[in-house]
Amino acid sequence: VGLELAGHPLLGAAVPLAESDGLVFTGRLGPDTHPWLAEHTVRDAVVVPGSAFVELAVRAGDQVGCDLLDELTLPAPLVLPARGGVRLQVTVGAPDGDGRRSFTVSSRAEDAAADTVWLRNAGGVLASGAPGPSFDLAQWPPTAAEAIEAEALYARLAEAGLRHGPLFQGVTAAWRRGDELFAEVRLDDDAKPGAEEFAVHPALLDAALHALHGREGARLTDVWQGVSLYAEGASALRVRIAPAGADTVSVALADATGEPVAAVDALRCRPLPDDLAGDADVVRRSLFQLDWVAPQTTSAGPDAATRRIVLGDDPFGLVTAGVAATSAPDLAALGASVEAGETAAPELVLASFAPVPSTPVSGGSDEGVAEAAHRAARRALALVQGWLADERFGDARLVIVTRGAMAADAEEGVTDLVHAPLWGLVRSAETENPGRFVLVDVDVDVAEAAEAAEAAGAAEAAGGVGAAGTAGA
Repeated sequence: VGLELAGHPLLGAAVPLAESDGLVFTGRLGPDTHPWLAEHTVRDAVVVPGSAFVELAVRAGDQVGCDLLDELTLPAPLVLPARGGVRLQVTVGAPDGDGRRSFTVSSRAEDAAADTVWLRNAGGVLASGAPGPSFDLAQWPPTAAEAIEAEALYARLAEAGLRHGPLFQGVTAAWRRGDELFAEVRLDDDAKPGAEEFAVHPALLDAALHALHGREGARLTDVWQGVSLYAEGASALRVRIAPAGADTVSVALADATGEPVAAVDALRCRPLPDDLAGDADVVRRSLFQLDWVAPQTTSAGPDAATRRIVLGDDPFGLVTAGVAATSAPDLAALGASVEAGETAAPELVLASFAPVPSTPVSGGSDEGVAEAAHRAARRALALVQGWLADERFGDARLVIVTRGAMAADAEEGVTDLVHAPLWGLVRSAETENPGRFVLVDVDVDVAEAAEAAEAAGAAEAAGGVGAAGTAGA
């Protein structure tokens, strides 16, 4: 069929691109063909470890003559289904003037329709000129290092939601020396026969970081920088992890005799996501599409409106419509009023971003729309930062109200381009601060904002995304 064998356990074929000097690897991953991957689970979902993406990038670099993984970022986890598998593509671009090549790793379900969007799981840059090893782990155990308990490590990680099967439980000993961590890791006997087929077996490289996760809490790798490989096929490693800057560490790896195997200049990790579940198909879809969920109204008590305050201008007439009891000019004034007992502590604080009549969304000046969008984004950012910094509103939610900035379905258009970017900005803040923000996009009938506000509280209470849709659509 015109393909080249990839010669790697995670990849099936390679396709050199005729006119761009690029390359595409293809493959299939699933618990049936790669059962060892099922031993790495995050919140009960089988998630391909970040170490496997390092392995894929190194293999791609070998094919195009790049010996340095300059950078690898992991924007979305690769979740494997309980049955079946996923198709994999590793795409390497043409070299730039310095010989650097960009690459991406994408996936989608093997039974997906032809027009299904591929999910980008990883991306980065390959380069040449990897530096030689600058570390020495011949002295082992490390001198002046204090032994730390390793037996309970995997029980703690499992309790936090990161579970490892026997093949991934490679830490046999660990030590601490100041800010440095040291570990000794080994492959499970069942995995050793195939270890020589990998640059570094992903289970072994993943285990090399478990001492770090044990100290800082369960984590997933996020960004890898400056990965250099010196030897292949190791079945045991000596590991040193040391601070390398804000929120990053460096990693040095040697084999059982102390000979260098690999080095990572900088590694950054992130906490485990909260939205992974056992249903891999639902998880994968939720990572790259929005679903409209009709708001469910709730019965509000007689004092519900008194717990809602409009902040600043009220272009939608929320107070007049009975959505909120009153308004306040800004956060400082509202906080002072609450402290003085003049205003009841609010449950919802509503800030409206109305369409700008003088800046048309179509047929007008693109530059005018962009400038207005920048101003709106700066205003929203300042509001979000002030909201999070003011402890007086720690038990309340900030509701961002727009009109025409979000389409509920494919047939409905966005009429307010100026404020559409606010939905992305506030979603980012909501991801980092769950339960503090709600997004509502209202229709012409402003009174329906009352139902949306009630639905927002219900959605948050149920653990969903607060009113992420258009009221009355």
